[in-house]
Amino acid sequence: MKVLGIIPARGGSKRLPRKNVRRLCGKPLVAWAIEASLGAQRLTRVVVSSDDDEVLAIAAGYDRRLALRRPAEISHDTALAYTFVLHALATLEAAGEGPYEAAAIVQPSSPLTTSADIDATVELLEKSGADTAVSVMAVDHATHPLKLKRMDGDRLLPYLEEEQGRMAAHELPRLFVRNCAVYASRRQVYQGHKVIGDDCRGYLMPRERSVDINEEIDLAFVEFLLNRGRSAERSIL
Repeated sequence: MKVLGIIPARGGSKRLPRKNVRRLCGKPLVAWAIEASLGAQRLTRVVVSSDDDEVLAIAAGYDRRLALRRPAEISHDTALAYTFVLHALATLEAAGEGPYEAAAIVQPSSPLTTSADIDATVELLEKSGADTAVSVMAVDHATHPLKLKRMDGDRLLPYLEEEQGRMAAHELPRLFVRNCAVYASRRQVYQGHKVIGDDCRGYLMPRERSVDINEEIDLAFVEFLLNRGRSAERSIL
């Protein structure tokens, strides 16, 4: 299956300004996604879709074919994700590449995503015959929906239902949430103006690789995790 890997990296970001070019352990955030995508065996081709000159220059530093300028009309805050996918497919196929049967979105805001995570998500899409495969993480016990509360004044009340004595993790159903790292869908899903199709499968990623960077504290936390891992490696050596 021919799969186009797309790294969406607009220049604008409100919660964390210039997020995609912020440095993480010495590398721009978008570079982590580029390196993971280039290492993925299941991606036929990789592009970085951006309206930002600095992002495009970073991409071109790896390979000039990676840089794909995104039109301004689909680069604003409210532009839907399927639009940059359709733009990338149309641009590359007009240049004689492809056709691509699917596209995988690899988010630069998830820098701990590995090449193996990307490959496993695409493999799940292909082998399952589903419309979409996405990366997911298990919901933490502390934030399990059945434990959520609302406040009536200072009175704590159940949001969904009474806990009924269910407190321990093994007493609650295991739930999952998309971790925003990888989305892989067949092209007809995007052509239907969607990113996730009706038949969607989940590839489970561990919590320690599922950090989604949207605020300053997220960036600091990932840097802490990476530095801690490097310190552990040095102590073993």
